Amino acid sequence: MKSTGVFYNIGHYTELFVSSIYDNIGNIFNYSCIVLGFIGLFYWLNFQHKDTQKAKKDPNKII
Repeated sequence: MKSTGVFYNIGHYTELFVSSIYDNIGNIFNYSCIVLGFIGLFYWLNFQHKDTQKAKKDPNKII
């Protein structure tokens, strides 16, 4: 057997494995990434807002 056949078989079985995982998960992973991204965004914006308020009270603080 040539090495080409080995690599094609590895690719075939990897594709079967990944597609079976993706079919079972569906879009749940995608939606969870989007939700976690928005949660992180709002957390960061809230932190920046609080830090800006502190900087306005103390003019010597560097933002």
